[in-house]
Amino acid sequence: MSLVENHPEKTIIRVQLKQNVLLKNLSEADRAELERYLVVLDSHKGDFLLHQGVQEMEQYFILDGILKRVVTNSVAKEMILRFAAERDMETSYAAWCLKTPTPYSIVCVTKARVAKLPLPQWIAFIERHAEIKKLFEHEVMRVMSEIMAHTITLHLLDAPGRVHRFVRKHPELLDRVPKKELASYLNMSAETLSRLKQHGKI
Repeated sequence: MSLVENHPEKTIIRVQLKQNVLLKNLSEADRAELERYLVVLDSHKGDFLLHQGVQEMEQYFILDGILKRVVTNSVAKEMILRFAAERDMETSYAAWCLKTPTPYSIVCVTKARVAKLPLPQWIAFIERHAEIKKLFEHEVMRVMSEIMAHTITLHLLDAPGRVHRFVRKHPELLDRVPKKELASYLNMSAETLSRLKQHGKI
């Protein structure tokens, strides 16, 4: 890990940060201020960025790769809540506001690179920048709404319908998310997903 300023690929990383959904409208002065706190982390498939149940939280800006937000129960059964890729972000802001442990983990689906900072520092930053705070809170609500819609979908749609909805909502991820992970997200076996594809139903 290293600060953006000290990273050998800092020029590319700065371009990627400018493309992020939350950071693209920052002024150069605000960007420079935030950059002082940002650490670049390279991770492998399966690495945990955040563990469910912890109190120490961070804000993540995805530069490369795909992350998943996942809940695990007491017998290690997983439910994937969402995927997030380049230009997106991940956070546990709601848990921080409620002063509760993180209700989910954030895990690398593929090799990934993120820029991150402690959540208290990010919150202090947005408290000084009202427009960024408004955008961030809107994005947090949008993600929560998306997760709720996905959870409802798992109950209301049949297997082909769930796949079709994913294709419609996230066409950019269809060929990038491993089939096993996609099947888990859609609450079906990898074999069912393959069979649907073979039979031309998706």
